Amino acid sequence: MSLNRCEQTVFDYWSRAPDELRHWQAKVAELTRGGPDMALARRLERDLWTYLLERSPHVPALRVLRIEDGPKVSLLSLAEHLIRLWGPPPKPKRPDAPR
Repeated sequence: MSLNRCEQTVFDYWSRAPDELRHWQAKVAELTRGGPDMALARRLERDLWTYLLERSPHVPALRVLRIEDGPKVSLLSLAEHLIRLWGPPPKPKRPDAPR
């Protein structure tokens, strides 16, 4: 999976901010409690965008993205990655019925 510059910056920032990392891990776990539904990625993307808008003026690592100056950047790849990374493991596929 390839993340754009903005997504990678957010993900890297969390590695230096353990409280925020734990917050997002818990958020993804809560969101995917019923199973890893990739349709939830759109909802998570909206939450990530709101987070980025709120935090970027206060966090130098995010401020350099200058997200307020341009169009909205997609965070969908990051949302999908987080669901795969921190969500519950997918249910194993049933073996094919004997023939």
